[in-house]
Amino acid sequence: MPNTLEERDWKLLLRRIKDGKCTPFLGAGACFGALPLGGQIAREWAQEHQYPLEDCHDLARVAQFLAVEYDSMFPKEEILGQWFKEVAPPDFTVSDEPHGVLADLPLPVYMTTNYDDFMVQALESRHKDPKRELCRWNQLVKDEPSIFDSGFTPTVANPVVFHLHGHDKVPESLVLTEDDYLDFLVNISRDQTLLPPRIQEALTGASLLFIGYSLADWDFRVLFRGLVMSTESSLRRISVTVQLPPRSTDALESTQQQTQKYLDEYFKRIDIRAYWGTAREFVAELRQRCKEEGIL
Repeated sequence: MPNTLEERDWKLLLRRIKDGKCTPFLGAGACFGALPLGGQIAREWAQEHQYPLEDCHDLARVAQFLAVEYDSMFPKEEILGQWFKEVAPPDFTVSDEPHGVLADLPLPVYMTTNYDDFMVQALESRHKDPKRELCRWNQLVKDEPSIFDSGFTPTVANPVVFHLHGHDKVPESLVLTEDDYLDFLVNISRDQTLLPPRIQEALTGASLLFIGYSLADWDFRVLFRGLVMSTESSLRRISVTVQLPPRSTDALESTQQQTQKYLDEYFKRIDIRAYWGTAREFVAELRQRCKEEGIL
C-alpha cells in the first residue's frame, strides 16, 4: 500500500488544481509499460558498446560514454531510433493511466522532461487542442519557432505541453548526456528568457506536481537545482512529488522507514510533500478525490 499525503496537503493540492494553479511535471516513470525506463536502456547500451564502468544503470553517464566514443549526436539519434520509433501510446481510457488522468484536470500548462508525445495525445483524446513547445536551451535549437511568438496564451481548452529536455521531433533538443544536463543547468541559470514568461509563471505561481521521477534521476536533480531551488522561498507554494518507497541495502523495514522519514523531512524543508507509491497508485487516488470534490 502507498503512503499517501496528509489530508491538509490533499485539500490544498485539490484547491490549486481547481483554481488552475497546479503545474504537473512528467518524468519517465509516467510512461512505465509503454516505454522502457532509463536504467534498462543504459544497461542494454552498456552491454552492446562495452561500457567499462560499474554504473551501467545510469543513462546519462552511459550516453556520455557513447558521445565520447562516437559523437555528441550519436546517443540522441540512437535512443530515438531504437526506443521511440513507432511506439504505441498507453491506453488513456484506463482509470489509473497517468497521462489520461492529468489530461482530465482543468489545467493550462503541463511540463515534461520526457521526449514522447503522450501528454499531447492524451489531451487530444479529451477533445482539447494542446500545443507542443520545447525549451531552446542550446544554440542548435534557439531559433526554433515558438508558439508564444504570436502571443499564444494557454487555457484549459488550449493547453501547452512544454518539453524542458527536448522532444523526439527535434533530436538536437534532447537533454541526454551528462554534458547536456550540465549545459542545460548552466544555460537556464544564466538566461531566464529561455523559459517564456507564461512558463515561468507556471513554475513560480503554482504548486508543482512531480510524477514519474526518483531521487536518483538526473532529470529530477536538475529540476530541483535549476528551477525549484531558484525560486524565492517566500514565494514557494507547497508542491508534491510521487516517489517509489526507498529501499535500503540491508532490506530491514526499520531502516527503510528511517530512510523515508529522513527524505520526508528533506522535502518538507523545500516545501515539497512526498507521496510514497507508484505513479498509477497516485493518479488513481487523485482521480477519486477530484471526483469527490466535483473537479471531474
